[in-house]
Amino acid sequence: MSDTEDGAWLDDDAGRLIRPYTVSNGRTRPSSQFDLLTLVMATGERPKTYLGPDHDQVLALCGVPLSVAEVAAHLKLPAVITKVLLSDLVTHRAVTTSAPRAILAGSPTDRHLLETVLHGLRKRL
Repeated sequence: MSDTEDGAWLDDDAGRLIRPYTVSNGRTRPSSQFDLLTLVMATGERPKTYLGPDHDQVLALCGVPLSVAEVAAHLKLPAVITKVLLSDLVTHRAVTTSAPRAILAGSPTDRHLLETVLHGLRKRL
């Protein structure tokens, strides 16, 4: 979606001018199973039919693996609506999904990383 197209659907004060359920054509249940940590990535294949500007925006975001939660945050849409959009793209083989890597039980935790995150959170509060 270009900046001019994006500007037509956003208002600085009001935010998004289209209701989320309109984006998903009133659907609230995805046809594919996702959780918020599911990773999605564009396959490079384009849907055979035009799905809409929000689907295009998802494809543009998913050039690198992103979690469903990250995609929803970038789109500023509820996660359930984002899952519906992603389901459409999975059906058209335009995105692929994978489960996040599980942390092995008993593996050491990077203490330095956790301390850095804690320090960053404390600075923001």
